[in-house]
Amino acid sequence: MNITALVVARNEAARLPGCLSALAPADAVVVVLDRSSDASAEIARAAGATVLEGAWPVEGARRNAGIAACATDWVLEVDADETVPPELWAAIRRTIATSPHGFHRVRINNHVGQRLVLHGWEGGIGTTLKPILFRRGAKHWRAQRVHPGVDYVGTEGERITSAGIHHALDADISDMWRRVDSYSNARAMDLLAADGPGSLANALRRALSRAVKSYVGRGGWREGALGLLIALCAGVFPLLAHLKARLEPDKYRPTPVPPADTGPPAEVLPFGRHPAAEMPPSGRHPA
Repeated sequence: MNITALVVARNEAARLPGCLSALAPADAVVVVLDRSSDASAEIARAAGATVLEGAWPVEGARRNAGIAACATDWVLEVDADETVPPELWAAIRRTIATSPHGFHRVRINNHVGQRLVLHGWEGGIGTTLKPILFRRGAKHWRAQRVHPGVDYVGTEGERITSAGIHHALDADISDMWRRVDSYSNARAMDLLAADGPGSLANALRRALSRAVKSYVGRGGWREGALGLLIALCAGVFPLLAHLKARLEPDKYRPTPVPPADTGPPAEVLPFGRHPAAEMPPSGRHPA
């Protein structure tokens, strides 16, 4: 069984070299670049990846465009701040060699700075299992801007937990808070594009429920003070999105989304066809 590694990114020149290097065992690599203005395209092409450039304001649409560009039996969907270790590749190859299922969840090892944080991830702040290994045609993202829903074809197979993806989630506490603020912006737009922000009482209940689930149900207490911070972020995220949509609707009301400008259709080539190039540094967070 052949597999394509799919990377969706925006202005990730600093992280792409490490991410792409760890994808060498894939049969092909597709990199989708959404409104990137740095050297990400040159880095990806130099590493042998197929590059699809365009503008997709909605996350679900850009990920679906990447999936459509994959031509192998299986797809592994990763982000630029994630690296796939060799032992995980071995587990992935064993799985797809015999799997009759449509998709599999893969363990995610989230890091805050240099610290591996195993517990407490909940409510849009982070996850320890993601359905990122799937057959071509088995996964379709919905049209949402942040944490979009997913529709699947086929059954879910066994979870791959013997090894996990290294996820450089946040550089530090400030980085985590910036991510919550960015996510809440996109969520406010999704709320206004759907049925509106809803009631403040429901937002408060959701915030409290997610914070408690993070700290108690997901075991955030095991991480000490950092677990408490993660629980606070899990609760603040939906409440802050609600307040932004409620108090500043004109700022977050989405405009109609034009069709994505993706240029000519991408041709999927075997990974590693092009010579290496010098990798210039870049900032981390896309706008």
